[in-house]
Amino acid sequence: MNLHDVNRGIHKHKKRKRVGRGPGSGHGKTSGRGHKGQGALAGWSASSIFEGGASPLIRRIPKRGFHNAWGKVVAAVNVGDLEAAYLNGEEVTIESLRAKHLAKGRYDELKILGDGELTKKLKDTAHRFSQSALSKLEKCGGQAIVIPGKKPVVKGVAKRAAKPVK
Repeated sequence: MNLHDVNRGIHKHKKRKRVGRGPGSGHGKTSGRGHKGQGALAGWSASSIFEGGASPLIRRIPKRGFHNAWGKVVAAVNVGDLEAAYLNGEEVTIESLRAKHLAKGRYDELKILGDGELTKKLKDTAHRFSQSALSKLEKCGGQAIVIPGKKPVVKGVAKRAAKPVK
């Protein structure tokens, strides 16, 4: 291998392939679609799982397990983590937990768990608390404030605007 072979074929500003522009281009006449058949016709496109008529891999492999599309994603934070991240008398909120990188990513509810020791008096705000976390918070003189989660969507009930009664 020579040094000039290393970057051969790599172009910063590569021109797009202009199909159907004559025999000199190398992509003229049938424009890379071949002769006859379904793929040569206008308006045809294969599905993302199409494998040339073979049974697709996604259908050959057995399905296992269960994925609940409506299940709530619950983020968990231990009281030991709160002990390390917060000072005595500080307020623990969802925003402050995000700022301190304790509750990352997307979730529907936040739960405080009781793993670890707690010696600081904290005012804790979350959707759920475990029994051990509640007892540890109360033992230190802290406060646990439960905030409501997302309201479930009720199907089959039409939204009505409030109309004044005549």
